[in-house]
Amino acid sequence: MPELILPTTAVRDSFLEAMEEFVAEGAENSQTAAWIETNGDGWSSAEGFAAFVEAVRADALEDSPRPEWHVPCTTLWWVDGTDYLGRLAIRHRLTDFLLEVGGHIGYDVRPTRRREGHATAMLRAALPWAHDLGIDPALVTCDETNVASARVIESAGGVLEDVRGVKRRYWVPTS
Repeated sequence: MPELILPTTAVRDSFLEAMEEFVAEGAENSQTAAWIETNGDGWSSAEGFAAFVEAVRADALEDSPRPEWHVPCTTLWWVDGTDYLGRLAIRHRLTDFLLEVGGHIGYDVRPTRRREGHATAMLRAALPWAHDLGIDPALVTCDETNVASARVIESAGGVLEDVRGVKRRYWVPTS
């Protein structure tokens, strides 16, 4: 049964397969796309992948180095045993950009495992994590044209606040 866990080297093989799926799909404008752009070659060795996992986990710490426009972020992976299914990011606070576009929580499911209910289960499983970080409610956004993601957010209790530009902005209770 799938579960939300902190990043681990135990899923390296399926993670790399999933990244190949995202590349083939042309992933862009997401945490996963940024990982591919900056780390793709570094994943070729077990040591490089372990360093990547450690860096992703460290990003949740307030004092970890990060670009000025980034905030602490807890990244969780949705896995079934050693099968990587997707990822979810919980941003600990909102910048002006995140308030308009990105929100507290962002997620994606590997292309070959979509339409199986993983995004819905993953978002619901993340709400207690967000609550434990002091986030309530959580802002979750999606593209206005992304009907599937809107349904995921609404099924988790999301209430549409508005549409700004191309983004639908929902507030989701975490308690």
